[in-house]
Amino acid sequence: MASEEKKHHHLFHHKKEEEEEESHDYEKETKHHKHLQQLGELGAVAAGAYALHEKNKAKKDPENAHKHKIQEEIAAAAAVVAGGFAFHEHHEKKDAKKKQEECAP
Repeated sequence: MASEEKKHHHLFHHKKEEEEEESHDYEKETKHHKHLQQLGELGAVAAGAYALHEKNKAKKDPENAHKHKIQEEIAAAAAVVAGGFAFHEHHEKKDAKKKQEECAP
């Protein structure tokens, strides 16, 4: 029975916090968050441009103005969400950079 207990495998392999801190690459994490921040910014710009495009279409196409207005509002909401994501990643990047500087000798 004791041998059965030793054979028990965990689904996730957990490291001790100390080992994780030592082997954690904060520079890589900083670059990762920078990349995600840039993607969020790009998404915000793209969604904002699409919202303006739909606003212009609503003026030029009165028959389908309601449809274009709804698409404009959805695109505007997507732009806000993407901007929020970029803002979040900016702060994650700052935190990773701060930890990287703390760990540097």
